[in-house]
Amino acid sequence: MQNRGKDEQEHRINAWMAKIKHKIVVLSGKGGVGKSTVAANLAVALARKGRPNLVGILDADITGPSIPKMLGARKQQLRAGPPGIFPATGPLGIKIVSMDFLLQSDETPIIWRGPLKSVAIKQFLADVVWGELEFLLIDLPPGTGDEALSIMQLIPDIDGVIIITIPSEVSQIVVKKAVTFTRKLNSPIIGIIENMSGFVCPKCGAETNIFKVGGGQKISDDLDVPFLGRIPLDPRICEGSDQGSPFIIEHSDSPAAKAFVEIVDKIEDFLKKGETHLTLD
Repeated sequence: MQNRGKDEQEHRINAWMAKIKHKIVVLSGKGGVGKSTVAANLAVALARKGRPNLVGILDADITGPSIPKMLGARKQQLRAGPPGIFPATGPLGIKIVSMDFLLQSDETPIIWRGPLKSVAIKQFLADVVWGELEFLLIDLPPGTGDEALSIMQLIPDIDGVIIITIPSEVSQIVVKKAVTFTRKLNSPIIGIIENMSGFVCPKCGAETNIFKVGGGQKISDDLDVPFLGRIPLDPRICEGSDQGSPFIIEHSDSPAAKAFVEIVDKIEDFLKKGETHLTLD
């Protein structure tokens, strides 16, 4: 009976994922690099390019969910009914699923071991009615633990992984582990993004390299991984996340917002090359 239930769940996962054109994982080797902030703004940047209601984001950080806050969706709840669980909705119709929607209060912790986290992720994938999407971004917690392994194994046709780093040498060391992890699971690496790469003063435009610069490019060169770009520090990114107002909408002319747009262009180029390769094969 257990095997039957497992087979049915896997069948539902495959059925929902088949309706999504591109599945992209956002990963970091360590915490504190702004991974979720990058994931949220990438989702908005993708949706802004003529894709309202065609982008989703799965907050797979079970014990530390933050995507609903960043996208101004915390007051919503997940709705349940045939044929499953319906996502909350963020700006530009972005569909959002997160454990945050299921917690009673801000003080409610998730005190779960790895197996329970994997069960939750399976249920999100099997029971959520994502519908027809062009992009699903999966925001993973830091590291290469249970959540990352579960996602990679449950969605074998992932289009690629985006790895977030900051310029510091400490981050570079850990990110190399994330690259190796991704390769061991035979998932394509779309590229590396160097976040917090220099501080651009919003008043005068002067740039200061607070955390050095070039760490992401160095990893890309050392490990032969594409480099997607640098996102400079901007205090308004933090302000936008705290207020649930996506930075790239409010400050679309800023250097950081333009960096997000350029990175999305490179992501789309990577995916187009993959589609061409599949067609030729």
